[in-house]
Amino acid sequence: MKKILFIYPYPAGVAPSQRFRFEQYIDDLPKEEFTIRKAAFMDAKTWAILYKPSNHFRKVWGILWGFVKRWGLMFTLGKYHFVFIHREAAPIGYPLFEWIIAKVWRKKIIYDFDDAIWLPNTSAQNALVAKIKFHQKTALICQWAHKVSVGNEYLGDYARQFNSNVVYNPTTIDTQHLHNRTKDQTQEKLVIGWTGSHSTLPYLKELEPIISDLETHYEFEFWVIANQAPALDLKSLVYVPWNKATEIDDLLHFNIGVMPLTNDQWAKGKCGFKALQYMALGIPPLVSPVGVNISIVQNGVNGFVCDSPQEWQKALEKLLKSSELRTTLGQAARHTVERHYSVKSNQNNFRLFFSL
Repeated sequence: MKKILFIYPYPAGVAPSQRFRFEQYIDDLPKEEFTIRKAAFMDAKTWAILYKPSNHFRKVWGILWGFVKRWGLMFTLGKYHFVFIHREAAPIGYPLFEWIIAKVWRKKIIYDFDDAIWLPNTSAQNALVAKIKFHQKTALICQWAHKVSVGNEYLGDYARQFNSNVVYNPTTIDTQHLHNRTKDQTQEKLVIGWTGSHSTLPYLKELEPIISDLETHYEFEFWVIANQAPALDLKSLVYVPWNKATEIDDLLHFNIGVMPLTNDQWAKGKCGFKALQYMALGIPPLVSPVGVNISIVQNGVNGFVCDSPQEWQKALEKLLKSSELRTTLGQAARHTVERHYSVKSNQNNFRLFFSL
């Protein structure tokens, strides 16, 4: 029986990086082979206010309580064979807990990350935290880890500077139990859609003038599903607060899914999650040619790769005009996810992390 401790920053079920990188695998690990314990740093109350302005005392208290729980956890490590750490054991400061796990208890760490987290990218609401984040921790934890799990090869190239045992572990979609329906593209009302968090909302500014121009020629709605309303001056805008319970139903309103990115070091670390969500539901994706996007999306086959405002507008017009094209690309997109980016296709790869 292999005993595994999963350490992660946020409460279970709320953060996309946790949900789609490891949480959806845990329940499928055979009970006769694995014993699992899950340990979030942050509780649900702290998570609910984390990215909101003010509430400074409650945030500080929530972080302090997270540290208290982590210290208590350090005294239980003797019984575990593996410790799976997603992103970091604590959000600020030197990676002391990771050092204790690796050097004092000598446990095998599986270190997982899906963003360029060694780069400063803290939200404006928590600018103070940026000064005490200690971004160098990523390199140190890579050095101490038994294996490093990365979401794309850009992240892998970084990790290999510090650890030779780096495994490509794509962000995956549960096509059997969650994203298990596909879009009917014959419905009359057309929706161009985007889903994400407050941190990625700025990427939509690139599309604002394009969507504004298309509004004068076509009938459609532009849906934004997020945890914060976008600051976009668009007549077609429909803001839908993200809700886990309605996530799939909300996404299935989309006829077209967009994923614009700027070509910078942080964006190169992205793992194509938005595009994969669209694709799993038979929704053709339009993406910027940044990072792993160009591996996931084949231009004109299962979506469109758009490298200029003209290409974005042309691709959107094509799809707005043709339900047949949306259906064809959407079916190919779903097939891509099933073969290469689904939980089912990656399940054995995930279990190999815990081979002795």
